[in-house]
Amino acid sequence: MDEVEVRFERENLEGIVAVGAYLIDTAKRLGIRFDDVCIPVSDVHFCSVVVSAGADLLSPETTAEKEHFQKHGRKKGERLACQTKIEKSGEVVVMTEEKIPKEPAVETAAGDDDKNEQYRKEFAEMPLEKKIANLVQLETLAFGETVSFIINSPFKIADKLMDVMAEFGFKKEEQQKGAVRPEEHKANAGAPASQTKKKKASKPKNAS
Repeated sequence: MDEVEVRFERENLEGIVAVGAYLIDTAKRLGIRFDDVCIPVSDVHFCSVVVSAGADLLSPETTAEKEHFQKHGRKKGERLACQTKIEKSGEVVVMTEEKIPKEPAVETAAGDDDKNEQYRKEFAEMPLEKKIANLVQLETLAFGETVSFIINSPFKIADKLMDVMAEFGFKKEEQQKGAVRPEEHKANAGAPASQTKKKKASKPKNAS
């Protein structure tokens, strides 16, 4: 099986994955998390990265990427990790975006009501595809809260439900991956890539 070495510069993490893996899945397997779930049909992305080496090993730019970068501008070597698949063996070097800490927002109960009413109005005006994408995202968030509840529940309850939730979570993850895959890739979808083989982070070289 052809393999490729992927290195994330900011996090100083690297690993080996099979050709056919997406950059976003590779990042997650190494413990790198993006701010939220991408919704390609609505042009909502949180997975922007800059490929500084190995760009020729990756899949061509997708329609979703072209439309996104036309609207928001593009840095040199920038790709969307959820749209980018590794197609050839070699070495790929990736730089994720720097995360800026956000200050917690304080809202009143009235402010929450206004926000909910605004969201309902916006949702009613959305096209059908965007409504479905938003519902999928909300379902994902609800699932995460359910898992948290089970983990913090008495062991007897957790023992009975964890197996069911684990199976449900696996199926849900696979469905979500399929939903965000580029249309260009679905026609030629092959077997899933093997899990990442995580390598130890290399120590910074001493300055000469």
